[in-house]
Amino acid sequence: MDQKLLIMNNMKRLGFSEYECKAYLKLLEDFPLNGYTLSKNSGIPRSRIYEVLKNLIDKQMVFEQAEEKNKLYYPVEPDVFIKKLKAHYEDVFSNISEYAGKLYREKKQDDRLVVIKGRQNIISFLNLLIKGAEKRIAMSVWEEEIQEITTELEKALNRGVGLRGIYFGENKPYETLTIHRRIKRYMEEKKERYMSIIIDRTHMLSGIVSRGEDSQVTWTRDEGLIEISEDYIAHDLIVNLYSASLDEKEYMAFEEFADTVHNHYFHYSDEEFAAYKKLI
Repeated sequence: MDQKLLIMNNMKRLGFSEYECKAYLKLLEDFPLNGYTLSKNSGIPRSRIYEVLKNLIDKQMVFEQAEEKNKLYYPVEPDVFIKKLKAHYEDVFSNISEYAGKLYREKKQDDRLVVIKGRQNIISFLNLLIKGAEKRIAMSVWEEEIQEITTELEKALNRGVGLRGIYFGENKPYETLTIHRRIKRYMEEKKERYMSIIIDRTHMLSGIVSRGEDSQVTWTRDEGLIEISEDYIAHDLIVNLYSASLDEKEYMAFEEFADTVHNHYFHYSDEEFAAYKKLI
């Protein structure tokens, strides 16, 4: 795209009309000009040029100076114009943010459950949530997924956001993540990859992410559901960190006990339990 056309499109996105863009950019190239000459050089109809110039004067992008019987128009220097525009929009955004935030905080508990479908949509939304993280991220996540959120995670860590959780993979990318015990056995046992990620105790994303476009997760801000997910991740951390602290004999006894609990919970048949025990 032509650079001038690109700049005009950017200016339009800031609320300037096409004629305002043309007039200001033409004045930057050649000034001072009277209205007639500017109309001729810019292609703006003579019937519109003075209306356009008045708008630019009101926006403090152009100023007018009378010389003898002629009115000449000068552009405000780009640096001055840009600084003023930035200050204006920062003020606008600040006011909107303050008022909208107040309205949002005054809302009752948000208990919506929003289903997000498609693995790429899920990853994109997760990166957006991580980008807004301020204090803490808790996660239970597999290697395949963490590879696609590393960039935003790194930025979050660099700005001081804490990270804790369980990692399903053999080489953990962050020291603050804990590899799930008996990871090879666990990965062979599970038929699906899932994630449970909590951002600042205000957002929770949880669901299956191993089905490509058929993957789906639930996003919620419901405090109760977030607390359940927090407890799940915290419990998993306790079990895995405790087992890692045991000596070999204690560890084998612990895993034998864990297998027994697993068997009773799922009510395996003898054949099913034997097959489970054979997993790596």
